Amino acid sequence: MWGIIPAAGRGSRIQPLAFSKELLPVGSRVDQGVERPCAVSEYLVERMMLGGAEKIAFVISPGKSDIMEYYGSGQRGVATVYVVQPAAEGLCDAIFRAAPLIAADEEVLVGLPDTVWFPKEGFAALPDGGLSFLLFPVDQPQFFDAVVLDDDGRVREIQVKRQDASSNWIWGAFKLSGWVLHALHDLWLARDKADEFIGTLVNAYIAAGGEAVGIKAGEAYVDVGTFNGYRSAIGLLSEAADMRLGPAPGIAAAGRRGEPRSAGPLPRRPLSATPRE
Repeated sequence: MWGIIPAAGRGSRIQPLAFSKELLPVGSRVDQGVERPCAVSEYLVERMMLGGAEKIAFVISPGKSDIMEYYGSGQRGVATVYVVQPAAEGLCDAIFRAAPLIAADEEVLVGLPDTVWFPKEGFAALPDGGLSFLLFPVDQPQFFDAVVLDDDGRVREIQVKRQDASSNWIWGAFKLSGWVLHALHDLWLARDKADEFIGTLVNAYIAAGGEAVGIKAGEAYVDVGTFNGYRSAIGLLSEAADMRLGPAPGIAAAGRRGEPRSAGPLPRRPLSATPRE
């Protein structure tokens, strides 16, 4: 199973930084008994590993060699490769840069490296085969991609940053089979690469007879790409750590050795949203 991490964005909402936004320290982790800062993208890497990813492809811009230096060839048995997106041409372009690496019969996890979400095992809720979105409740869906479902949980429409969003469930990550990835890529090319956002492309895919499902298994979601989001992420991680310090036996404040601090299920509640790039 592959994980694709689009990490070529400029991070204009939280600049200036002296490094890639995906390496922004958020929370901490314990390595060999020593606590150190945890890069925000490590939370997504951890969640992909828990979801079964054995290979991870970072899609980076030419100037983001610090991500390569940080992650190297991988960690904990998960191989890491790097694909270059020459220019910031949107999420669809970034994801499809990794498509040549992926066979039709492989499963693929996709997430955003400047987000922190719970439960950390969320990818496990998504089925193999086809296309499925991990959904989270927020109180300002107009800043994200709101997902409208039918009564059977199939995606009817993805409302991309619409002020009149009719659902407060947004997608925070998704899973798809390699054959779906290639079908979406072919459709994107047929549409002259007009889709910047995955939501508009999936709408066209559904209109052409494709199917997608939404899984309301997300509990908390924070976009760390703004200062308000950064503060919210710190608060969310502190809350998660506090829950791990609670009365349940056998649970410690820090994650297992070499893992980010995180927690089990949090109370399901909407969080304040902040605009994405």
